[in-house]
Amino acid sequence: MKAKQSLPDTLAYTQKILDLIAQPEITPADADWITSETVSNFRDHVNPGFLEYRKATSVEHASAAVEWSDAGPNVYRDVMGKEYIDCLGGFGIFNVGHRHPKVVKAVMDQLRRQPLHSQDLLDPLRAMLAKALAMVTPGELQYAFLCNSGTEAVEAALKLARTFNPAKQTIVAATKGFHGKSMGALSVSAKGEFRTPFGPMLPNIEHVPFNDLAALRWRMQTLRTVGEDVGAVVLEPIQGEGGINIPDDAYLPGVRALCDEFGALLVLDEVQTGMGRTGKMFCCEHYGIAPDLMCLAKAFGGGVMPAGAVVGTKAVFSRLFHNPFLHTTTFGGNPLACAAALATLNVLIEEKLPERAARMGDRMLAGIRRASAPYGNIVVDVRGKGLLMAMEFVNDELGFALSKALLDRGVLVSGTLVNARVIRVEPPLTITEQQAEYVCAALAQSLQLLSRERAVA
Repeated sequence: MKAKQSLPDTLAYTQKILDLIAQPEITPADADWITSETVSNFRDHVNPGFLEYRKATSVEHASAAVEWSDAGPNVYRDVMGKEYIDCLGGFGIFNVGHRHPKVVKAVMDQLRRQPLHSQDLLDPLRAMLAKALAMVTPGELQYAFLCNSGTEAVEAALKLARTFNPAKQTIVAATKGFHGKSMGALSVSAKGEFRTPFGPMLPNIEHVPFNDLAALRWRMQTLRTVGEDVGAVVLEPIQGEGGINIPDDAYLPGVRALCDEFGALLVLDEVQTGMGRTGKMFCCEHYGIAPDLMCLAKAFGGGVMPAGAVVGTKAVFSRLFHNPFLHTTTFGGNPLACAAALATLNVLIEEKLPERAARMGDRMLAGIRRASAPYGNIVVDVRGKGLLMAMEFVNDELGFALSKALLDRGVLVSGTLVNARVIRVEPPLTITEQQAEYVCAALAQSLQLLSRERAVA
């Protein structure tokens, strides 16, 4: 039975944590306490499944799962002082690196002035960020709704799509797609394991195979025939959680043409592929197209603040002009997040990070392919665009084993949510050549280890 509420104990506990946060360095005793407390609190107060997922239930492995600080723009440090090159990037958060000084400064400058807005007076940074997005995004994208996450951006896009043409309520998405886990975003996502426990999804949501124009045309035509015309097609330009699935060059232009033919909106979820990740500011630029609505988040806040946006054409956003309160958010577009996002755009352009992602992506992908080449019985495929890369394994177990072997060698990678056989390699766009070479060398050593272990087994 839960112990009786104790305000004095809570006060003392929270003060101890605040004192730890304030310390420039922690002692070995502090590290032991933090590790023990973190593991037990995940077990008893967050979700014990996270411990099993990270294979960190034993004391000897727990410290490798407890991060404490950044150690430069591309590195984490755990509570025991061990450092890890970040090849996960927070699932795509740290495009401009960890704690980029320009982003941190913008947030701190704004924090000293005003952390949150009044909700009623006109907040300047929200307006300025919306203009900056109109300036940098492709096509006729002009208006922005600012929010806190990619899921919220997708939710806003779905609502905008449905209000744009009330007679066309059907939305088509792709199998293996992932767009978030709130009810609307989950409805257009595609993994049954995430959907089934929560009962029926939103109505009028259809799925077709990704990278299959014929299937999309057939579905749109069939739906029109039965009077359920498609109002929007929702896609990731490259499927992230689905396994870094890269479409044929003709696919997205073909989808754009089909949307125009059937009078449907094209909604591109660039939450993971945007902000320079694939070698262009936005992935759709590789294919020479522009959507009607574009969803952004993850790296949009510079790895410092949660921030998201859906950017759209005037025609789509005009449905909200008569009543801007039809879709709102209390914290979305707050001054701290806007400062971070503005600084992020500034850094991406000033430091030419999209171009750097293209160059370093080519280099790392070649290195990963060289390291993987002798192990065709372990690695099924290596693929990527820019610094969004993936290794696909024969089975899930080998992928987990590879991740652990790399972690032991100071490299952090992780799987993808929808396709567990795929390990993503998604470092900050600021990763150095020396770090990239180390990652490829560590990968070669790890694969050699897995190969020996399989031979013995």
